[in-house]
Amino acid sequence: MVQDLGYLKETASQTAGPYVHIGLTPNFCGISGVYEKDLGSSMVNDKTLGQRITVKGRVIDGAGAPLKDALVEIWQADAAGLYNSPSEIRGAADPNFTGWGRCPTSAEDGGFVFETVKPGRVPFKDGRLMAPHITFWVVARGINIGLHTRMYFPDETGANSEDPLLARIEHRHRLETLVASGAAPSYVFDIHLQGEKETVFLDI
Repeated sequence: MVQDLGYLKETASQTAGPYVHIGLTPNFCGISGVYEKDLGSSMVNDKTLGQRITVKGRVIDGAGAPLKDALVEIWQADAAGLYNSPSEIRGAADPNFTGWGRCPTSAEDGGFVFETVKPGRVPFKDGRLMAPHITFWVVARGINIGLHTRMYFPDETGANSEDPLLARIEHRHRLETLVASGAAPSYVFDIHLQGEKETVFLDI
């Protein structure tokens, strides 16, 4: 007799709603005593290796208005191209660099700011080197599944032209949505959720 395995059904998805900030950035919401400072608010210290950079931007909706209640997280390699992760097998990452940051967008202009270092190049799954980049994850009301994208650097044109992921983007005119503006040490990366300037999002 065949056994009934009784597979569980997938839980219905929900948007992040206002509680994402209360749970993830309580100090930002005026709730003290949970964390000394919100997790992910600081990525570097005075011993961190590499070129210090600032990444600023806004999350912008389809109507061109800034999204004032989004949450943005970033992940990246350190200056030597190593990840602060237990799965990193190529070497030891900089112990003074977290490799991860979190920032709620401003209630005034939908802006976010990260103080970090310029990442080194890391290998693609087939061994080819990717251009220096920072991975972004965005959640907000109306977004059922967090959106992933990447920020590349405008002063890395040679490396960008060799990047395996950028090479796979069919509509070449949309590459510009993945490249920041500005120059070291200050870069600007606006994330457009919809519309003519919609950022390329990655299915990962």
